[in-house]
Amino acid sequence: MPDILRFFLVIILLTIGLVAYLLVAGALFPQRVAKTKGVIHSVPGRAFGIGLVNFVFFMVIALVLMSVSERISNGFMKGIVVIPALLIFALLSIMLSFGLAGSATLLGERILPDLSLWKQTAWGTVCMTLACALPFVGWFLLLPYVGCVGIGAFILGFFQRDPKS
Repeated sequence: MPDILRFFLVIILLTIGLVAYLLVAGALFPQRVAKTKGVIHSVPGRAFGIGLVNFVFFMVIALVLMSVSERISNGFMKGIVVIPALLIFALLSIMLSFGLAGSATLLGERILPDLSLWKQTAWGTVCMTLACALPFVGWFLLLPYVGCVGIGAFILGFFQRDPKS
C-alpha cells in the first residue's frame, strides 16, 4: 500500500512542477507558444508526422554518438563526440517543452473556455499529465502522440511565416 501512495505523491508533485514549468514557458515566450498551439489546432496530423520523423531521426543520431563515445578512451575525443549528442538532446527537450506548452494551452482552452489563459494552461497541464500517467494507454499511446505532435508543431511553427509579413 505505501508504494501506491508514493506513486500518487510522485505524480502529484511532478504535475505541480510541470504546471509551473509550462506556465513560465508560456509567460516568457507567448508568441512561440501561441504559434505552436495554432499549428496543433490547425494541422495535428501533419504535426504528428513531422514530429515523429524528426524525433526518430535526431534520437538515432544522438544515441549513435553516445554509443560511439563509449568506445573512445581519449577524454578530449570523447568530449568532441558527446557534445553534439548533448546538444541534440537539448534541442529535442526545447522543442518538446514548447510543444507541451502549446498542447496544454489548447487542451485547457477546449475544456474550460471561460477561464483566463494561465488557468487554462494550468488545468490543461493537469489533465494532460493525469491522462498520460494512465497505465499502458497513457504511457504508450497518448504520451508519444502528444510529444510527437508537440515537436512537429514547434518545427512547423518555427518555419511558418507570419501572416503580417
